[in-house]
Parts: sequence; structure tokens; C-alpha cells
Amino acid sequence: MAAADGRDVSLTVVMPTYNEAEALPGIAAELLGLPLPGLRLLIVDDASPDGTGRLADALARDHPGRIQVLHRAGKDGLGRAYAAGMAAAVAHGARYVLQMDADGSHPPRHVPQLLGSARATGADLVIGSRYVPGGQLTTAWPAHRRLLSRWANRYAGAVLRTGLRDLTAGFVLWRAAALASLRLEHTRSAGYSFQIELKHAAVRAGCSAVEVPIRFEERRHGASKMSAAVQLEAALLPWRLLLRRTGP
Repeated sequence: MAAADGRDVSLTVVMPTYNEAEALPGIAAELLGLPLPGLRLLIVDDASPDGTGRLADALARDHPGRIQVLHRAGKDGLGRAYAAGMAAAVAHGARYVLQMDADGSHPPRHVPQLLGSARATGADLVIGSRYVPGGQLTTAWPAHRRLLSRWANRYAGAVLRTGLRDLTAGFVLWRAAALASLRLEHTRSAGYSFQIELKHAAVRAGCSAVEVPIRFEERRHGASKMSAAVQLEAALLPWRLLLRRTGP
């Protein structure tokens, strides 16, 4: 019999990795240590040259049934890694699917809160938000980076008018049935702009969304992969989505 509080509900955390060998063991241990026996971790590795994929395989052997690994042929973008992992999680019967970074910027302690909000509200997606009351952005970031993050959200929101406060958030829990209806194979974004594209698609499809406050932390190891090309893709995407929506 399922626990009344839903702790054993089927939840798959989809975690793309590229050169995250330093961070992965710690974040995986924190996730598996949560009081959520129904939680599974799917690591999607893009042939990391630092051996992250081999480390992920070792973790899967140490935690059979709780950690799985999806290996991809090479670095093909965060968005495409997420799309592949989320589609696999839905196909394998997860009831909920959680997007989450491997670098520690999304604290695992918030996962039960996201799942509880989804179950309590019936929402199709629950966003771990930096920009609702109570949400926080790491003070380790310099002021210009915090301002850029806020501006990017306001810019995308002003163009697309989704009503969401944290449109660029990457810490998002989805009801699998809603996610399946969005046809992940049709997403076009290769990089971080996937976060905007999928939320926009969800709002357009009539999915219900809830934003709950989280504290977004600085990455624990390594360097950000937010290149100039990735930033340009994210800047252009809202207009591409708007033109696609209003075109013939």
C-alpha cells in the first residue's frame, strides 16, 4: 500500500551531466538520502571527457534500481539532454519527473517541497522559483550577474506573457502525463533556452503551474557552461516562439 504522504510516489530526477565528476557523487548521495523511497535518479551524460559517465555507471552499480545512466554520443546541448532524459523517464513509467542541475545550484533539500506542492495542488508543473516572495539567489554571484538573471526573466516574460515569474528556472517538477502531452521530440532548443521553450509550450497547452520559493546556490565545482552562443540562443528564442505563435 502506498504511503499516505506520497513519499513513495514514483519520481525520476533527470540530471544532465558534462564534466561534473567532482560534483556528481555528492549530489547523488543527497538525493538518495531524502525520505523519498520512490525517487530514482537518471543521469544523462554527454560523453564527458573527465570521466563523469564512468563515475555515473559506478554509482548505478552501487545503487541498483535507484540510479540509471543514459549515455549520449557527445556534447549536444543541455536542452537536448533534458528532452532525451525526460522522454525516457516518462516511457519508463515515472509519475513525476524533475529537472535538476548536477552542480549543486539546485539544493536537494527542496525536492520534497516541490513534490508536496504538486500533490497538494494537482499542478502540471511546479517551478522552484528564485523570483517569487521567499525565493533567493545566491549572494556568491556578483551584482551584475544577479541583475542579468533578473533582466533575462523579465525580458522573456515581457515578450511571451506566460505569467510566470521564473521562466528561465531549471529546477522544475512535472506531472508525467502533462509532460508527455508536450511532445518533447518537437522542442528545438539545444541549450538553456529549453527551459523557456518548454514552459511556454506548457502554458500555451493550458497546463497549470505553481511557483514555490527556493534558494538558488552557486555551483559547487567547475565552471559555468553558459557560453556566448548559448546566451544568444536564449535571447533570440522568445521572439522565435512569438513569431511561430503568430505566424501563418
